[in-house]
Amino acid sequence: MNRRIFIGTLAAVLAPSGVVLGASPASEKTLISVVRSPDCGCCGAWIDHLRESGFTVEETLSDDVDAFKDQHAVPQPLRSCHTALVEGYVIEGHVPADAIHALLDQRPDALGLAVPGMPIGSPGMEMGDQSEPFEVILWTGTGTNVFARY
Repeated sequence: MNRRIFIGTLAAVLAPSGVVLGASPASEKTLISVVRSPDCGCCGAWIDHLRESGFTVEETLSDDVDAFKDQHAVPQPLRSCHTALVEGYVIEGHVPADAIHALLDQRPDALGLAVPGMPIGSPGMEMGDQSEPFEVILWTGTGTNVFARY
């Protein structure tokens, strides 16, 4: 092979990879898959919160969200109105996006995060100036801990 053909071939092979090598990992959005009831408005507001916080959201509407919760072992006391999956973790209820980002940064040995119930003032449950304190719970196969307080 002569030098001219070699350099031309090398340039052709490396040119497309330069685009990939130059891509910034920060420009890729994290995918979060949400399963919710088609009738739930607060779930849609929580999804908007996630999108505004940089997540790419994939939505699945289901008339049997409890079956999905059962499939992913969400404990009964932690359940809320919607369930999501992100990078191997289960997210239950109105968990703030910054708590999800912290979870993904810290990568604790856990099954997921939950905000039990539907506390007023949590993302998707905004009611004007009204809010109540709530906790984000980290759960493992053996117990729970408070991950964040709002």
